[in-house]
Amino acid sequence: MKAFLILEDGTVFTGTSIGSEKDVISEIVFNTSMTGYLEVLTDPSYAGQAVVMTYPLIGNYGITPDMESKKAWPDGYIVRELARMPSNFRCEGTIQEFLKEQDIPGIAGIDTRALTKILREKGTMNGMITTDEAYDLQEILPKLKEYRIGDVVSEAACTEKEVLVGEGCKVALMDFGAKSNIARSLNIRGCEVTIYPAHTAAEDIIASHPDGIMLSNGPGDPETNVSIIKEVKKLSDTDIPIFAICLGHQLMALAHGGKTYKLKYGHRGGNHPVKDLATGRVYISSQNHGYAVDASTIDETVAKEAFVNVNDGTNEGLAYIGKDIFTVQFHPEACPGPQDSGYLFDRFIQMMKDRKERKDA
Repeated sequence: MKAFLILEDGTVFTGTSIGSEKDVISEIVFNTSMTGYLEVLTDPSYAGQAVVMTYPLIGNYGITPDMESKKAWPDGYIVRELARMPSNFRCEGTIQEFLKEQDIPGIAGIDTRALTKILREKGTMNGMITTDEAYDLQEILPKLKEYRIGDVVSEAACTEKEVLVGEGCKVALMDFGAKSNIARSLNIRGCEVTIYPAHTAAEDIIASHPDGIMLSNGPGDPETNVSIIKEVKKLSDTDIPIFAICLGHQLMALAHGGKTYKLKYGHRGGNHPVKDLATGRVYISSQNHGYAVDASTIDETVAKEAFVNVNDGTNEGLAYIGKDIFTVQFHPEACPGPQDSGYLFDRFIQMMKDRKERKDA
């Protein structure tokens, strides 16, 4: 069956329908990862977006037990070529079966390189995936321009508290649309991780007496999370160590008077270089965000820039002055990789242990 991708600038790509056959309007973004397509599909940060995979062949190892959440999140999925016969000893099905099960429409067989060049040159834009060959372009274009991503944090976050038992430090993980590997990365290091819904009151977190607080990644525009930002500020006013990733990093900056802005086409992939300004060392990181913190709006007495993106100089992390708080824009829990920055979890655990020692002294 034919399928069409219609962009809000009027560009139309024709390909083959994969997955669900329903129509969908969404923000179109691209990801440059060569592997990990299942982790991309199950990353809650993609809520409200349709994903273009730039790697030309997707699905060659099928669907494996590598889910980053309990369901798929993108509104749509766009690929150059879909592997029809996956081969892997862990394979449990095909992508096309998975997309149908998850009710996600997709399109294969289009020139994803040309599509990505349009998004890079003109910026991220909205689009529609449809199988209707009689579509009316003049009727669709106004709808594309009107589309806005809603309250996707509330949609992507957990609804009930969950505990991963451990014998070490007790971590309260604020779930704004967290990838599962954040909790796992702490748990395998011995931490007991309690996962809280996004709108949990700061007082409830503090009353549980955690050794540390983790602020997760998540979807959407950070500035729309007004009530959550207020709770994050309350958490930061305590002496509890805090480590924040991606959306959590942005929310912490906003809680301290900083500003965020939308990037032209975002950072999404597993090959983004970031520089640690304290050591000068460069790490290759996994990233998935469309917004960034404007480092020039951060009060120098509140926080200092800790990481920068080597490609475009955008802010990739902050260290807060006089506080056990550090935040990063990239994903140290990267799954399937790279694992370069996994040491940040160890740094967080050491901060928690140091605080406990000070309290016990």
